[in-house]
Amino acid sequence: MTATGADRDAPGARAVWWWERRRSVVLDVGLALASAVECAVEGVSFAAKAGAPEALGALFGFLVGAVLLVRRRWPITVVLVSIAVAPAEMGFLMGIVGLYTLAASEVPRRYTALLAGMATVAVFVVTAVEMRRDIAAQADDFDPSTWYVPVMALFMTLGLNAPPLLFGLYIGARRRLMESLRERADSLEQELSLLADRAEQRAQWARQEERRRIAREMHDVVAHRVSLMVVHAAALQAVALKDPEKAVRNAALVGDMGRQALTELREMLGVLREEEPAVAPAAVPLAAVGRAAAAAAEAAAGPGLGALEELCQESRLAGTVVELVELGEAGAYPPEVERTAYRVVQEALTNVHKHAPGAEVVVRLAHRGSEVAMQVENGPSDAGASDAGLPSGGNGLVGMRERVARLGGVFVSGPTDAGGFKVSAVIPVGD
Repeated sequence: MTATGADRDAPGARAVWWWERRRSVVLDVGLALASAVECAVEGVSFAAKAGAPEALGALFGFLVGAVLLVRRRWPITVVLVSIAVAPAEMGFLMGIVGLYTLAASEVPRRYTALLAGMATVAVFVVTAVEMRRDIAAQADDFDPSTWYVPVMALFMTLGLNAPPLLFGLYIGARRRLMESLRERADSLEQELSLLADRAEQRAQWARQEERRRIAREMHDVVAHRVSLMVVHAAALQAVALKDPEKAVRNAALVGDMGRQALTELREMLGVLREEEPAVAPAAVPLAAVGRAAAAAAEAAAGPGLGALEELCQESRLAGTVVELVELGEAGAYPPEVERTAYRVVQEALTNVHKHAPGAEVVVRLAHRGSEVAMQVENGPSDAGASDAGLPSGGNGLVGMRERVARLGGVFVSGPTDAGGFKVSAVIPVGD
């Protein structure tokens, strides 16, 4: 049984048996030697009174006093030995140190109270007997009252046993408190570590989400108009010599679309710069950039459902046959819903220019009260149409799906039986 709950070792200290620190070994060995010498001297006196050899009494007292060496491991044993040798008037130091160690240990309090009571009774009886014997050996003129011996013996007993017992209880309570605080600090440190790990995971997720959001915004702003510019540039190259007037119109359209793309890109980058704090660029969190990108889209009051006709007209000017069919009565939709619906149609038309040049396209828009649905379906590519050679990064459908899912909608895309392609999305409007 580990008794005292001694403080933990300092860094680099080596444990020896049940001692946690070297200085504890030195202290206990010193106390055991002092107790052994004391008991040996008292053992000689006890042997003389009992008529036994003094050497035997000294050896017995030395062995009894040396028991104090195991006070930290077996404090109950030390107290019991001190009680047992109390009638022999030996073990004064062992009794005091044993009571202190017992009270400061992790021994259950009922055992501590029982042993402390037994030690107190043993010391009281021995003290009372010796005091009465001393009084009887004095002159006849000293005749104390009957209460004198018990009261004085009680005072002496309490004076010997109470201080080490109370001090041991205080030290034990303090050690337990420190251990509790240490465990609580370790627990808090572990919780903080877990919270830091979770915060890092959330920050990593937020950074990835903001990267995707920025990529979607940049893709939607630039890709569609640049794709149309490439288509018009290809048409311009084809008719430059045959139809100069049409070539001039196509060149003007290319210039207008380039300026529009630059204007939208400049607006977004301008808002991003305004959102940056006046610190080093490395200190700007990516989440702030993502919020700036979203703010840029909102600040520009991006295109909504009302601009779908103009969007379809741009594709018609590029030579694509586009039919816009609108069903139901339009309601007052949140800006995010209108912007997402517009971007879905825009990206679907961009994919038609990339992958199905010359195909006929039908854009359907349905207003259903609690939701708005859109569908862009194109037929097979015209074999006679020239391919503008537009590159594809494969991010268009992914971006559309992410936009629609972010608003709690449903997105479906895939080839049709007629050899074309269809993109459908349903976005809830909300209350």
